[in-house]
Amino acid sequence: MNKIIDIFLEITQIPRCSFQTQKMEEYLIAKAKEYDYMVKVDSAKNILVSSNKPKICLQAHYDMVCVGDAPKIEPVIEGNILKAKNSSLGADNGIAIAMMLQLIQEGIEAEFLFTNDEEVGLIGAGNLELDIKSKYLLNLDSEDEQEVYIGCAGGVDLKLIKELQSSRCDGYFYELNISGLPGGHSGVDIDKNIPNAIVELAKFIKSNDCKVATFKGGERINSIPVNAKAVVCSDKKLESNNLVNVKEVPLVEVSNFNAEELSDMPNGVLEVNEEFEVVQSSSNLALVDINQNQANIEISYRSLNNNDLENITKLAKEAYELLGYKVELNDKYPSWSPEINDFTSLVQNAVKKVYGNCQTKVIHAGLECGLLSQKLPNIKMASIGPNIRFPHSIREYVEIDSVERTYEVVKEVINTLK
Repeated sequence: MNKIIDIFLEITQIPRCSFQTQKMEEYLIAKAKEYDYMVKVDSAKNILVSSNKPKICLQAHYDMVCVGDAPKIEPVIEGNILKAKNSSLGADNGIAIAMMLQLIQEGIEAEFLFTNDEEVGLIGAGNLELDIKSKYLLNLDSEDEQEVYIGCAGGVDLKLIKELQSSRCDGYFYELNISGLPGGHSGVDIDKNIPNAIVELAKFIKSNDCKVATFKGGERINSIPVNAKAVVCSDKKLESNNLVNVKEVPLVEVSNFNAEELSDMPNGVLEVNEEFEVVQSSSNLALVDINQNQANIEISYRSLNNNDLENITKLAKEAYELLGYKVELNDKYPSWSPEINDFTSLVQNAVKKVYGNCQTKVIHAGLECGLLSQKLPNIKMASIGPNIRFPHSIREYVEIDSVERTYEVVKEVINTLK
């Protein structure tokens, strides 16, 4: 177990924020060649490491969401918890990378697919140009041990753009600031009642009937916003509360932006899937950048059903266009439809052997299996992973003993395959 954690700690010192993964790419290629595996790289910088007679393809992405001080990561171990000081840890999906590298060092007969830029729209998987020989693919990007995932949500990002006009305002001018909220993954954490800094600040502005000069909030399209800041004009004195810090500032021009539009945007759980007891559809008001001349707003939508996602996107686009926004659709990726087959059953049995029981689930997040299952229709897939909590935030941590148990499951799957 210490070997896997040691590999992961080494990985934390290699910059690998999405779109900035070159050093990690070089590291992975060098490690694979060190142990005499074949290496292929495609134009999207996906890396396929192969043995001569692979039984299975193990898959994980090698970029990470950088929040806080990341990519400068200072790992902290407290008992069974591995986290980082004031940054995201990158256990999503670095722990999987560490397990795969340990298997490579052990000379396991397998293919190892390291995909690039997953966290910014599954770009690597969507542009895969590598030939997978295996009949089975085990994705290692889930975040709850003792569970086998057989389906995932699809998603699309909406960017809203509106031209604004500036004007003078007679009143008091304030800088409003919300900072240090818990944050979290905009998929798996969307039902955990985590406050959204943009939404909370917009509600404050609306309730005090303020005019907006500037508004900026959010960190990443796939994160629940932690911080938001605005400069506003009010005809009354404003005071700080337990969430919003208020500071008087010099006079500036304001825009004609209607803060009510922001505060009333659907955010959070839209529908629940009763069969799998998981969020069916959701939205996350992720990024806002407003000045006196233009409003730029980005929202991520997810759904377990591709038709539902199409309908939600269509209705949202129509509604925002009626409000005067130009709407762009970006980074769309499909859901992965749940399926029980001989491979998912094999993985379930491996989990039962290690844990005594197993739960079969779908996840309200964008696993690359959605895209890979379309590109590789003849390959059967499942997904597992260790306990990782609050990914995409400075609260991210992984439970060390769950990494050990997940690794046992992976080895059991490999050894069971003929």
